[in-house]
Amino acid sequence: MTIKSITSIFLLAFLTFSSLISCKDSSEESEIHSDEHTEEEEGGHAEMEEAMLSQQQFDALGMKIDTLQERNMAGFVEANGQLEVPPQNEASVTTVVGANVIDIEIIEGDEVEKGQILAYISHPDIIQIQTDFLNASNQLKFQEKEFNRQKKLYDAGVGSGETFQRAEAELQNARGRVQGLKSQLQLLNLSSENIQEGNINQRIAIKSPIKGAVQEINVKTGQFVEAQTTMFEIVNTEDVHADLMVFERDISKIKVGQKVILTVESLGGMELNAEIISISKSFDRERKAVHVHAEINNRPENLIPGMYVRGRILVEESSTTALPEDAIGRDGENQFAFRAEREGDAWSFQPVKITTGTSSGGWVAVNFLSEVEPGTMFAYNNAYYLLAEMQKGEGGHSH
Repeated sequence: MTIKSITSIFLLAFLTFSSLISCKDSSEESEIHSDEHTEEEEGGHAEMEEAMLSQQQFDALGMKIDTLQERNMAGFVEANGQLEVPPQNEASVTTVVGANVIDIEIIEGDEVEKGQILAYISHPDIIQIQTDFLNASNQLKFQEKEFNRQKKLYDAGVGSGETFQRAEAELQNARGRVQGLKSQLQLLNLSSENIQEGNINQRIAIKSPIKGAVQEINVKTGQFVEAQTTMFEIVNTEDVHADLMVFERDISKIKVGQKVILTVESLGGMELNAEIISISKSFDRERKAVHVHAEINNRPENLIPGMYVRGRILVEESSTTALPEDAIGRDGENQFAFRAEREGDAWSFQPVKITTGTSSGGWVAVNFLSEVEPGTMFAYNNAYYLLAEMQKGEGGHSH
């Protein structure tokens, strides 16, 4: 082998070894850069692991937070209806005679007791009734004396039987007239005893027949009202309940004692718990439904008869953890609820992965993929806003 050949072999071996060293260094450098990039990505992602809201943002968004709740998400019958009270808890206040309203003592919304004065009315006819009663009472006293005198004469054989019978008849007529006028005075809330003493009332009081709240006032001061005209509407809401219409296909599932979840839309979707107390025995052919009455538990004071309600009658007792639909954020195939924590003057909302199940009445059954400590607070609304805030990346909060 020549010296030139040996030299070539050594040169080739050296170049090969140098190339290997260079590749190894490049590979190690690439791995280092790759690791650094992964750490940066993980660090950036870590910054996106929560959404921060100031107290001002929290209030402006109307954030709602609460602990997890168990709800019945299956086995229920939907029914709509309205709030109402029993007939004995409503009263239309009228007057039995035509008269002028001279004073109104209450305003709409006032709470009144049974027998409380609502207004005063006056009219010449009211004075005339009292005058007629007073005259009739005096006439009765005269007829009683005349009857007693004629009876003595008749018993002594001095008076005629015809005169005695006429006196007896006139006495009965006088008693009947007094009794009739006395009944009219009672309807007008006037005391016959006071009138017999010569006290004539120029005005009479209109009183409430029940305890309750003044729902409507249909008269004005100075207005003339005819007899039997409704002047006031009084409603006692202490026994307000729900009157629900259950359709024919669901009637067989309904029983007295079943629980009902009521939603009052006019009160911001307020939910109330109720229980079925009666089921109508008559069928509404026009609506193809029956009336079902449900008594409300722990009634709030702002319930008003006539309010529209939506009801879910629980026909099966099974419950599961659930959240409102607005509390669930979705990012691709992933779904999140947001754990809420107070941090100084701000709020931290951290996403927690969940899976969802049955939805009903604006609520969704949820299953948490990791354990949740009892008493943990969660956001009950604005999940999509929180998710968007979390994904901004910039300005993320780190602990």
